[in-house]
Amino acid sequence: MRLTTKGRFAVTAMIDMALRQHGGPVTLASIAERQKISLSYLEQLFGKLRRNALVASTRGPGGGYTLAKPMATVSVADIISAVDEPLDATGCGGMGNCHEENHPCMTHSLWTGLNSRMYEYLHSVNLEELVIQQYGTPCAEGVVNVMQKNGAPRQSRRISLMATT
Repeated sequence: MRLTTKGRFAVTAMIDMALRQHGGPVTLASIAERQKISLSYLEQLFGKLRRNALVASTRGPGGGYTLAKPMATVSVADIISAVDEPLDATGCGGMGNCHEENHPCMTHSLWTGLNSRMYEYLHSVNLEELVIQQYGTPCAEGVVNVMQKNGAPRQSRRISLMATT
């Protein structure tokens, strides 16, 4: 059992976009460049995210993507589910027909319990928490922190780069 590239890339791209959307819509090309994700792959993922009402698109010059909902209301489980990423540790896809006789294997309840715990955890983590964790890291270089944990505007701070000789 593992989270595939699809789910990991979707979460990563959503964090990147959420960090930068305060300057207006974020282009997929800019996310692709920063995160080293194929542009065509991002287009597929964001099509699914848009259909599931997690992002909104703006066309034309200055267009791109923004969140369709407040960051605090978007869970990691929402993002992963939107891109059709299965979170299933069972060998039978949760059907309970692990054996030829169409009955569950001896560890079926163990793996379904793990599935439940994974979903609970991923549902408990929201996009806002992940964005806040990124402020001040190399991944958010040049991004101004405009949100506090409670969602209130935060005093903007300018991050200056010092040159060394």
